[in-house]
Parts: sequence; C-alpha cells; structure tokens
Amino acid sequence: VQLQASGGGLVQAGGSLNVSCVASGRTFFNYAVGWFRQTPGKEREFVAAIRWNDGNTNYPDSFKGRFAISRDSAKNTVVLQMSTLKPEDTAVYYCAASRGGRVGLIPVTQADYNYWGQGTLVTVSS
Repeated sequence: VQLQASGGGLVQAGGSLNVSCVASGRTFFNYAVGWFRQTPGKEREFVAAIRWNDGNTNYPDSFKGRFAISRDSAKNTVVLQMSTLKPEDTAVYYCAASRGGRVGLIPVTQADYNYWGQGTLVTVSS
C-alpha cells in the first residue's frame, strides 16, 4: 500500500486546515488509518485514527473537539480536519495504515502501523 499525504500549508492561529491521505494500490478496506505528527527533536505523536470498515475513531483527549478524522469511501481517502489551530500544532503530519485495525482496538502506536506516507508540513503562525 502506498500512501500519499497532502493538504499541508501555512495557516494563522485559530484557523482551520484539512490534510488528506489517499491510498494507491488497494483500498483501505480492513485497515485502520491513522495520523501522527512530528516536530524536530520529538517523538512522533499519535493524533487520530479511523477504522475504515465501520468508521469508528480514536483520538487522544488532547485533540478531541479540535481535530476530526473521517473517510471518503468514493475517493479512498482519509481526511483529518483541524480547527482552532495553535502554533504548537506546527509539525509534519504523517498518515499511516495498519493491518491490525480491522477489529478490536484501533491502533494508536507507531509500531502498530505497517505503511506510512511521506508527511505533509503544517505551519501555524501566531
């Protein structure tokens, strides 16, 4: 599975931005798709994930209410909608797909994800 992340850019604090992840080579069926982010010198941080088959989602408490993950079956795309952005949200955002996300708990750790996109940079200015 090849993943392509897109939609990053520059946005002012308080604004909104959507980043998208599209798969090529196959659909996301039977996968969980997650978003992580990373800033220089820090560990990659889990942001959100969605189980493709049923649309169930998982977010850390710190992102609930500001970030929303959704899927578009027709486009084989997962979208992360980010709102009320803060300068500390500045990071490279990566999408990833997990074969283990078909049933049970939705994966939240990097090790659970098998395929990764190249990342898209989101910069939030103050």
